[in-house]
This record gives sequence, C-alpha cells and structure tokens, in this order.
Amino acid sequence: MSSKRPGAKVSRIKTGSFERRLSLTRAGLTAGTRMASHMATNWFSSKDTREERHRAMLSNQARFLVDELGRLKGSVVKIGQVMALYGEHFLPEEVTEALHTLEDQTTSLEWPAIERVLKEELGADRLAELEVDPEPIGAASLGQVHRAVRRSDGLELVLKVQYPGVADAVDSDLNAVAQLLKVARLVSFGPEFNDWLEEVREMMHREVDYRLEARTTEKFRTMLASDPRFVVPRVLPEFSTAHVIASTYEHGHSVGSREVRELSLERRSALGEAALELFFRELFVWGEIQTDPNFGNYRIRIAGEEGEDPGYDRIVLLDFGAVQSYSDEFLAPVIQMIRASYEQDLEAVIDGGIKLRFMSLDWPREVLEKFGKVCMSVLEPLAKDQFEWPEEAVNSHGQYRWKQSDLPSRVARQAARSAISRYFRVPPKEFVFLNRKLIGVYTFIAVLHSEFNGEPLLRKYLYGDGEETPDASATSQSTKA
Repeated sequence: MSSKRPGAKVSRIKTGSFERRLSLTRAGLTAGTRMASHMATNWFSSKDTREERHRAMLSNQARFLVDELGRLKGSVVKIGQVMALYGEHFLPEEVTEALHTLEDQTTSLEWPAIERVLKEELGADRLAELEVDPEPIGAASLGQVHRAVRRSDGLELVLKVQYPGVADAVDSDLNAVAQLLKVARLVSFGPEFNDWLEEVREMMHREVDYRLEARTTEKFRTMLASDPRFVVPRVLPEFSTAHVIASTYEHGHSVGSREVRELSLERRSALGEAALELFFRELFVWGEIQTDPNFGNYRIRIAGEEGEDPGYDRIVLLDFGAVQSYSDEFLAPVIQMIRASYEQDLEAVIDGGIKLRFMSLDWPREVLEKFGKVCMSVLEPLAKDQFEWPEEAVNSHGQYRWKQSDLPSRVARQAARSAISRYFRVPPKEFVFLNRKLIGVYTFIAVLHSEFNGEPLLRKYLYGDGEETPDASATSQSTKA
C-alpha cells in the first residue's frame, strides 16, 4: 500500500451500494446535462474556438467528477487512481490529468472503527496479544496501516487493515464509475475500453484480496532470501485474515530522502543496479512483476544504521498487492523485442510488435520502421553501442547518467513527432502494465542519481553471461507454479 501519513479523520466510509450509486448517478446526470448544453451552444463557433472550448469543457467535467469521486472515498478513489495510471490510451488527457489529483491519503478512519475491524477479524483474545498504536502511520483509499508490538517478545510489526465494506463494493463501484464516464460523455465505450475495464476490475479484486497478497509477499520473500540487497517483510499468519495483513516492521528511508541523497555515488549506483536487476529477474526468470512502481512501496535501509550490516545498503520492498503473472506466450515476443533492440535487429523488433498486436503489417513501411526505432531507443541505457548516447548522459568514466539522460521524456517526444500516433493501436493490457513498470524502474534509478551501464546486467539475463543465470530464450518461468 503506497500511503502517506494521514491528517483528517472520518468516522465511516460510505460503502452502501445504494447511496454510492445514487451519488454517482446524480453526478453523472449533472455532468451529462452540462456536456449536452455545451455541445449545443458550441456548434456555431469556428473550428479552432470549438476545439479550445471543448478541451476546456472536458477539463471542467473531469474536475467536477473527480470532486464527486473524492467525496465517496473507498474503492471509488482507488478505481480513479488506477484509471489515472493506466488510462492514457483509453481516456482523454484532460480526464487522466484530473484523476491524477485524486489524493485521499490524508484522510483516515477513526480508531474506534478500525478497532472494531480488528476485533471482528482477530478476536478479542488474539488482539490482546498485541499493543496497537491507534494513530495510523499511513492511509490510502482501501485501508490504513498501524504499528504494533507483540507483547510476548516485543516484536515490532505493522497491521494493514482494510476498510469495512470496500471489498464488497468493488464491482458496483467500478460499474458506477464506468457509467459516470459514459453519461458525462467523457469516454467512448468499445471492445478495447471494455477489455481494459475488466482488467481494472481484476486488479481491484487482487488489491482487496489480502490473503493473496500475504501469499505473494511470502513467495517474493522466499525468492529473494538469498539476495542480501533486498528486504521483504515476513508475514505473521496468526495475526492475518481476509481483511488484515500482519507483517514485520521494516525500517528505512524514503527514496527521495536527504539521507539517501547524501550517500556516495558508488552506493547510490549500487542501489540503482539492484533495482534494475530485480526487474530483470521478475521479467526473465519469475514471470511475475510488481506493477505498481509508486515510491511509497519502497524504502532504503542504509548500512550501519540501527545495527544494520555495514557492508551494503538495501532496498525494502513493502507492497505486493499489484503483482501480475505473465504467460510465456506474452513474454516471448516481449523478450524477442528486447533482444532484437539490443542486437539492433529492426525487423525482429517490428515482428515482436506485430505479435503483441500493437503494430500491424498493413501499416506503411516508414511508420513500422519509425515505431520500431522508438521501441529500440527505450534500451538506450542498456545498449551495446554507446557512441550514440547524448553527451550529457555520459560521465567521465563512460558510465550512463540516468537522471541527466532525460530518456523517458525524449522517447515520448520522439514518438509524438513521428506519424506513429495516427496508426498507434491500444497495446494489450499486459503491455500497458509492463511499460508502466519499466518507466517506474527507470525513474527510481534516476531519482537515486545512479550512474552505471546496464549492458552487463542485460547480457546476464539475455544470454546467461557472467553468473549462472539461465538464457532468457530458454527460461520456463517455472517459479510461477
């Protein structure tokens, strides 16, 4: 759960489907009437004026709807946040911009309501084994986190407590939000949007499935147990239920904190390399990827602090509610595109894009080639041929400077300048989540101001170079079972 320290408190969250549907229906009708009136009066304007007024109306509509969603809190807000993250291919830019403002982390549920949940879930006797701090250390749209101490031995832990009723409200809330977008004329319903909506539904159900998250957390803890660069909390099953996850408290600093910024370049670069290798392991070996790159899901544990081993800094991984499993059928063309980009094989990159169904053989050859080159440019920090790196992206030792390279912005500009946008298809939903994760990893490394070349790591996972790592082309993702 990515969360912030909460401020204001509320005594309850509206989760009754009738009152929520009523609020959303009322908002949708108001917004729909406004849009219809706008379209009628805007018809007689000039083309440029019409477009300008229409964009302004979309922004106003989106802000109005976001205000309505924010008042309801709970899963409605989470749905809005997920749509903001992954909706750029389906929603108008004005809508995603407004949805990005859906920040409800400063609101939490009052302690008596949380205490009732804990008593119902754990039972009075089991809860009595813990001393729970009634002040939450973090709150988000689906629940909040409280620190606790096990009385018998002083073990520090955290309790992630789901708000009452949010799991049951997911389907009705998602349907209501979708209907709201439709009535307000902010989206055109079609097969691609409906498929994406179902993916949001599946993601939301995974987010509220705390038993699944507990199992996934333990699975990642086991898979990373032999790598000292990572810390994964240990789940305590005796204090965990369908709506509560208890895990060990793991201290650390936020990624952008002063303490992390003041680490030496060598140490920050080592942390960046660790983050990149974790992504490669998820992609090439496990076939399971934590797709929420929010920095609230990570902490940096600095060597030498609180009795920590002075030999290395570590990344604390905190949230496994958004882990996606990928099939070999999907991953094979993705890995083909990565390998082909590294080997500068434009034809194989295009073939991979066609297999993934967001490029098409009936496109003009020029567009296919431009699209393929944009895809290849994403691998710049991992490239074999480093002479094409921008001057500002190289330090005096010939290492890649992730922050100064400004790669994500340059790739976006390159795509926008070409004719790609006219032909671009909505990529498969799996690719949308994978792309978001890759951008998140690159940003994480850039925020650390890491400077290193990613090529040796990529070769390790593509070809098995260096350490005993399987060649990606022969990987079976056997750990997914």
